[in-house]
Amino acid sequence: MRWLLDQGLPRSAATHLNDFGHQAIHVGDVGMATASDLSILEMADAEERALVTLDSDFHALLAVSGADKPSVVRIREEGLKGVALAQIVSAIALQHEGALLSGCVMSYQSGKIRYRSLPL
Repeated sequence: MRWLLDQGLPRSAATHLNDFGHQAIHVGDVGMATASDLSILEMADAEERALVTLDSDFHALLAVSGADKPSVVRIREEGLKGVALAQIVSAIALQHEGALLSGCVMSYQSGKIRYRSLPL
């Protein structure tokens, strides 16, 4: 899977995801640390990456726009270290790759995953 990690998530998670066989980048590593949410969504869509974030605004932006991509995974647990986040994201990819590739909004909290297909 191709991932874009949002600000607020540990940059090291991208390295760990890459070690796990994914293709991941962090917004802070590509000059987008202060970019708008819309710019981040546009980049994720243009590069065919699923966005991982702590921010609920991305789900709202997709709902309002009616877009069918990119997929957005909201992690509803703060303070995760890079390796723990990478393990969660990797497990999500393994379980829900089809939905992520097709376009969905997803939330992860305490080991539970909820998602809806796009467009909303």
